Order: sequence, then C-alpha cells, then structure tokens
Amino acid sequence: MSKNVLIVGTGTIGEPLIGLLAVLKKDLDIDDVAFYKRTPLINEFAKVESLCKKGAKLIVQDDNNRKLFQHLGHRVSDTFENALKKADVVIDCTPAGNKMKEDYYSAPSKKKQVFIAQGSEKGFGIPYAYGINDAVFDKNPDCKFIQVVSCNTHNIACLIDTFTGNDNLISGDFTCMRRANDVSQDGGYIASPTVGVHKDAEFGTHHAEDVYDLLKTVGKAPNIFSSALKVNSQYMHMVRFNVVIEGEITRQEVIEGLLLNPFVALTHKDSSNQVFSFGRDHGFYGRTYNQAVVHVPSLHVSRANGNTRIVGFSFTPQDGNSLLSSVVATIRALHEHKYRQYLPTVDQTLFEWI
Repeated sequence: MSKNVLIVGTGTIGEPLIGLLAVLKKDLDIDDVAFYKRTPLINEFAKVESLCKKGAKLIVQDDNNRKLFQHLGHRVSDTFENALKKADVVIDCTPAGNKMKEDYYSAPSKKKQVFIAQGSEKGFGIPYAYGINDAVFDKNPDCKFIQVVSCNTHNIACLIDTFTGNDNLISGDFTCMRRANDVSQDGGYIASPTVGVHKDAEFGTHHAEDVYDLLKTVGKAPNIFSSALKVNSQYMHMVRFNVVIEGEITRQEVIEGLLLNPFVALTHKDSSNQVFSFGRDHGFYGRTYNQAVVHVPSLHVSRANGNTRIVGFSFTPQDGNSLLSSVVATIRALHEHKYRQYLPTVDQTLFEWI
C-alpha cells in the first residue's frame, strides 16, 4: 500500500511540517511528501526550493499555474486534483480548512483517506493532542477528519493532565498571554499589550472551551476558565495557571510530576526570548515540540483544607506542539495499529529541560 502525504499551505505551520515530514519520511516509512502552494511568489522562491531539496514535491492548482511556477524556475510534480486522489493523508495548514472540507475533502473517494486540519478550524473533526486524548481513536478507528488543537490548548490540557492524573481537579483558571504575531509574519503586530474580553459566560475565552472540548472526547469535564491578552512580542505565548486539586501535595512532588511527563519541559529561563532561542539553537528544525515549558522559579504550591493550589507560568511552544500532534496523527493514519513503533523517532524531539 502507498503511504502518501499531502500538506496544503506553506505558512507558519505548513512550512515546518513539510520540512519535518520530508526529512523524516524514511524513518516514518512514508513514500511521498507533497505540498500544495496556490500562488507563485518570487519572494518565496527560496522557501519552495528548500522544501523540494529536502525531498518534498511541489503541487500546484492546475496546468495554468504550473506554467507560472515553472517560469520562476520551480519543478512542479503534479496538480492539486491528481495529488488529492493519490494522498492517503491530507494535512490542511490554512485558515480555510473547513471550506476545503466542504469543497474537496468530503467528496467520495475510492481509497481510505484521513484529513487533518489545525486549531483555528473548529468543527473540522475530532479534536486531538498527542498524549492527551489518544484513546479517542480506539473508539473511532475509522475517523476520517481530525482537528489538531491550538498551541495554547495543548499547553493548558497538558498542565491539567499533569496536575490531575487522578481526575482530582477542583478548578482551573488560566490567563493566556499571546505573542502578537509570528517572527515570520510582517502584519498583525501591536503597539502595546491589549486585553481580550470574556465572551463566554462559562469559559471566559475560547481557550478554556477548546480544552474542555478536547478532554470531553475522553470522558472528562473540567471546571476551567480562561482570560487572554496580546503582548507586543513575536517570541512565544505564555500561560499563567492557577489550578486547585483535591488532596495535599508538596511543591517538590509537583516538580517530580512535571519531570515524569515527557511532554513537559522545565526551565529556569525567565524570558520568552531565551526559551525561544533555545528551541531555535537546539531543537529539530529550530523548534521546541514539548506541549508546555514550565518556569520552575514561578511555581507556588499552597495547601489548605485538604486541597492544593498550584500557581505558576508556562511558556507555549507555539506551532511546535501542534506540529508534533500533526505528525503523530499522520503516522496513526498511515500505519494504524503499528504506529507506536514510529513514536521513538517523534519523541526524540522532546526536551526535558530548557
């Protein structure tokens, strides 16, 4: 059987995902990695050529687009219609995943296909985060549509999962301090920190609601609330957490629990630029793939009336954690029950300390 992957989009998620899968395709037993780019742009010539040199194949809209890309000097492998038919897994990394599902992905196919979209595309399919709700696929082995949740959803869900392994959460309050835009983006920067509003009476912002929907897939219904603001930085998101759990544990026990979770990295670095730089210098493809990077000095643990309150800050490796979940969702779809034998290749990207 063929094992072909098509990535749609070459933006902040698509570009590194194409590179990751192209570089790792032999280790992950993938036959072909192709990527669809809609518009030929001279200022993105180098990006496209670099991805092709890594072993990915360029896919364009149609024969008219083929000529435009070839005019720039690109080697085009196929058109989107043909590539879509050949693909076993399609990973949509655009903000139009739900529209693409309506227009293309829901069409009948002669072969089994799995479609994966990213965090912004709520409702696309089963929400998923690697290591958080993998059990959902045991209940839905023929799942066709998957939504890899956002980076902050990964972070918050990971913290809840770590602190409340025995399902002893009483409440969780989270403030998401979001960076203005990605370092690769020119637009969307802000002049100063800007607060968000609580649009949802139960959850506050969509961040808590998204975590709730994720954990609901494995039978959990956490009592959580979130707030959000944007800061004038391009480096990383951060989450301030305030979690109350049943039972009394010490600060050292909290740290030991964090260390036991492979998806958590611990750090003594105080600033997001230092944490970001570590991933750039030491991470595979310049990324940090952990779901949360917990700042150890900020951890405050207090106990009262048989309960424990855990307060602190966690850096969010935006894109990195969702990239990892996208890769795992892909190898699950390609290799089914044998997918676990490929996880060591994925897990080696995780840090214990930053």
